[in-house]
Amino acid sequence: MRIALAQVVSTPDPAHNLGLIEDGARRAAAAGARVVVFPEAAMCCFGVPLGPVAEPLDGPWAGRVRAIADAAGLTVVAGMFTPAEDGRVHNTLLVTGGGVEATYDKIHLFDAFGFAESRTVAPGSKPVSIVVDEVTVGLATCYDLRFPGLFQELAGNGATIVLVPASWGAGPGKREQWDLLVRARALDSTAFVVACDQADPTTVGRDAGSAPTGIGASLAVGPLGVVLDQLGAEPGLLLVDLALDEVEQARRAVPVLANRRF
Repeated sequence: MRIALAQVVSTPDPAHNLGLIEDGARRAAAAGARVVVFPEAAMCCFGVPLGPVAEPLDGPWAGRVRAIADAAGLTVVAGMFTPAEDGRVHNTLLVTGGGVEATYDKIHLFDAFGFAESRTVAPGSKPVSIVVDEVTVGLATCYDLRFPGLFQELAGNGATIVLVPASWGAGPGKREQWDLLVRARALDSTAFVVACDQADPTTVGRDAGSAPTGIGASLAVGPLGVVLDQLGAEPGLLLVDLALDEVEQARRAVPVLANRRF
């Protein structure tokens, strides 16, 4: 399966960011990708009030993403914000196009390193997988990477690929942690982990600010923890071809899912 990672720098303007999604989807389709993954917060970057930006799943922003996916003829995965019942928002992955329609609300909220996502974002509660061309694909978001149980749950339910849109916070050691965690979650689940981060906003002349606005370094990792390919800090499109039979081979060689006790 060919998957494209569209590493972009989202702005505070959802309409502008739709242009980034349209461009990335068009380029991914032209390159033969079956799925194109955009970062967390593709709708609107962190660091601004999210309540006024959030829209329901039947709203105009999500509707436009569906139209983009249909025009491109592939499945689009993109982070957006939807209203929550308690006045906060959900950090939602919209997955649409190519015969797929699903959403995932981020379960683990980024209450770490001095940031408190839960002040304005309500957590999701259910792991979500989709099926693309008869392949089960799990969904996770950013801080979820620090929780191996979610990845093993997804893999135990049949996922051979886990897609992870992110808007990773910058800071000392954070790039090293990003690389390590993506590789570790692939080993935990013996699955491909494909993680698409926001590009570093300083590479396009914008201030990173104090919110988690991305460091780039989107990557794809094989089921035995090997980095298949990776982008730099700046915006870019990464194409990866996943040989899915490697998952079966890895699970025979290192049967952590079968051997786990907890």
